[in-house]
Amino acid sequence: MGLFRKRKKPKYVEEILEFDENAPQPKPGKEDRKSIVMEYGQQIMDAARNLEEAKREYKMLTSYLKDIESIEGLPDKDSAEIRETAQSIVMLNQSRDAYLNKTQTISEAQFAQMEQLEDEMPEIIKRLKANESYQSLVKRDMQYLEGEKGEWMYYQDTLEREKTLLHKLLYVVIGMFIVAAAVIVVLGTLMKFDIGMPFLMAAVAAGGIGAFMVLRLQNDKLEVRKARANINRAILLLNKVKFKYVNVTNAVDYACERYHVKNAYELNYIWEQYLEAVKELEKYQRTNDDLEFFSGRLIRQLHKHGLYDTKVWPHQAHALVDKKEMVEVKHSLLVRRQKLREGVERQEQDIQDAKQEIAKLMVTYPGNEREIRAILDSVDKICDIVMRK
Repeated sequence: MGLFRKRKKPKYVEEILEFDENAPQPKPGKEDRKSIVMEYGQQIMDAARNLEEAKREYKMLTSYLKDIESIEGLPDKDSAEIRETAQSIVMLNQSRDAYLNKTQTISEAQFAQMEQLEDEMPEIIKRLKANESYQSLVKRDMQYLEGEKGEWMYYQDTLEREKTLLHKLLYVVIGMFIVAAAVIVVLGTLMKFDIGMPFLMAAVAAGGIGAFMVLRLQNDKLEVRKARANINRAILLLNKVKFKYVNVTNAVDYACERYHVKNAYELNYIWEQYLEAVKELEKYQRTNDDLEFFSGRLIRQLHKHGLYDTKVWPHQAHALVDKKEMVEVKHSLLVRRQKLREGVERQEQDIQDAKQEIAKLMVTYPGNEREIRAILDSVDKICDIVMRK
């Protein structure tokens, strides 16, 4: 059964993550508890920053939707003028695209989006690449931690079974010694020989085996404590990694949804194709000049009606001409806003969860309430500052 074979121990959890080398112990002391509270405080501040960014963009999307309502409610005369100017822009875009289609590898919508975000796109691609890389790293660490936790649990199980078996065998050895001693005494009496040496040999053999088993039991108890400590440490690290994985996955999913791509590689490809298209546009400068003229006219026409952002509409002139296109634009904005609303709810829940964990610490480890409360108050003040920016 391999009871006394040398076992291969799993690696200690401290070796799992380079960036988590100083993870708190399962039974933290005062400094460890402070570290745990600071970790939750950092999670709260990260969630607060994400929450503020989401609310800011949510407000912007709401303003765009109000602009669409304002445009749809314009008087017929103003609407006709705007539609005429937008039609000119659409025709100029079509004329420009006729030239670009010879080598064009991205759609008109993708081109318009890249054009609108031209200054920001390099940073957007860089950030998406970094998030995808970090997502893969965290996912790998999360899977590794799951494996390590399972390995330590299996190791603990093996030790517990061995302890049970050793206890039984110890009783067997004691019983065998008693039987052997009785046999020696009986035979010595009947056969009239000195029982000292046989009795001593039996005692030494039983004592040696028993001592070995006792030492093994003591070692197993120590190893069980180590296994439990590492299981608890792995669970703590796993919870932290899962929190980070959820956040970075939300960021990646939203970016891919917003830019209608599957990953950073595809977004970078669209961006590179856009840059090539821009070079070709220099050959069509006259068309661009006309487009600029009509775009300026459209912006001025819309500005008279007090819209939130008039500069975006030259890039979506087709929506001003075709009602179906306007419905598509509105639907896209509504979908993005719904995702932001869900993101706001998630961030608010993350903040509440972190605060509940801190509250549990104050209940679990009484005596540090004042210090933990001071840290929590400091985090709340920083969150208030972030939310007011």
